[in-house]
Amino acid sequence: MPLAKGIITEGVINDTRALSSKIKELFKKSGCRSKSVVTALSGNSVVVKKVTFAQMDDAELQDLIRDEAGKYLPFDSMDEVNYDFQVLGDNEYNPNQMDVIIVAAKKDIVNAYVEATTSAGLNVAIMDIDSFALETMYEANYDYGDNEVVVIVRIGADLTNIIVIKGGMSIFTRDLTLGGNSITESLQEKYGVSFEEAEAIKLEGLPGSDQDNADLRNSILDFADPICTEIERSIDYFRSTFGGEYIQRVLLAGGSSRISGLTANLSQRLNLETELINPLLKIGFNKRNIEPKTLETIKPVAAVAIGLGLRRIGDK
Repeated sequence: MPLAKGIITEGVINDTRALSSKIKELFKKSGCRSKSVVTALSGNSVVVKKVTFAQMDDAELQDLIRDEAGKYLPFDSMDEVNYDFQVLGDNEYNPNQMDVIIVAAKKDIVNAYVEATTSAGLNVAIMDIDSFALETMYEANYDYGDNEVVVIVRIGADLTNIIVIKGGMSIFTRDLTLGGNSITESLQEKYGVSFEEAEAIKLEGLPGSDQDNADLRNSILDFADPICTEIERSIDYFRSTFGGEYIQRVLLAGGSSRISGLTANLSQRLNLETELINPLLKIGFNKRNIEPKTLETIKPVAAVAIGLGLRRIGDK
């Protein structure tokens, strides 16, 4: 169920009432009985930081992060954020140290998501991060070696999530404030059509000749160039920061990953094997309830949602 443009921008809710109404409508259509919701944040309001500490027990670590989180997180006051952490394990290069992920989000952003959910008559059971949901989805569907490095790129409406996973665990994340809407808006201007019509052109092409669609495809890839350039830069930054890590492949997700020619274009630019993600590779479902064509359409769009659906209340 698509949201109207502008309800959420770069992970920030602009119209809580409209979002709550959509959530209520979706819940009614879904037939779900449980009112517990797993949702996720992304964008500049969320910070994910990997930090290395000396080995210590959970209680000591809790106290240390409470007292020193401000050293690692770019907020003026820790009173304005909610934060949590998770121990990743022993540091790869020094067994006397351990790697820890600290996640923080501004309280007003978190509260807005909670308000939109509770106003729809539901309750937030888990508040996750988009990139971590992608990691959960990947772990559930793909086989991987202990040192296998994979990049997941999710091109959303106005955000692009980049997550590098090694051995099933995220080691690098970045959110870009660019997404498929920028391509749609360029098409809207080029063809003088509505946003909805431009979105359809972006994903389905023009009703004209093959030449018309070939020209369109080239235009779309030109409009997608800023996104692709930032993806390239992010992967180059990862390579320079994590020297020696060999990337096996790139998995594309998100609505705009379905753009014709984008997968091949990115593969050539990155010099990496690139393919569309399959979040249902190992997850059972009743195929009689969905048309094959529809299934192929929703797979890349559903990657985050499926990752969230795999969470269990009480886990971390």
